[in-house]
Amino acid sequence: MMNARLKGSATVSSVFLRFALGISFLSAVADRFGLWGVYGQPDVAWGNYARFVAYTAKLNWFLPAATIPALAIISTAAETLFGVLLVLGWKTRITALLSGVLITMFALTMTVALGVKAPLDASVFSAAGGALLLATSANFPFSLDELVRRKKQARSSARGGSGDLKCPRVPPGPG
Repeated sequence: MMNARLKGSATVSSVFLRFALGISFLSAVADRFGLWGVYGQPDVAWGNYARFVAYTAKLNWFLPAATIPALAIISTAAETLFGVLLVLGWKTRITALLSGVLITMFALTMTVALGVKAPLDASVFSAAGGALLLATSANFPFSLDELVRRKKQARSSARGGSGDLKCPRVPPGPG
């Protein structure tokens, strides 16, 4: 059984990880649309969508050129969706799992196209590991998932249930 200090640490770390991953996805998408500034300014990777599409082509050099615009759209849509869902904490387990898969694919394409140092320096493998670890969390405090769980539990208790959704209440046997 986990002691109280470790349980509190697990709560804080899962919330922190959820926000860090979600905000990082949204920040990368914001960069693609110039919201962090124009290319050439400090800490701006792309500055516009065309530069992002060119970077997508560089990483995915092994794919037909005609597929690159669609891949850029799909990755942008996935990162936007995953970012919002992680920040809100909605469907967190599956979102974290899919995020881990997406980030792992990104890390592998970076490795093939740019060498292993690039994804290591950008902590891409760490982010993938964090997302996959988040997918194994038992609880998601401060999330919409938690609100839904509590509402279901309250409804179950109000109907005379045990409040434990996994173990239905069984009436006592004869005397």
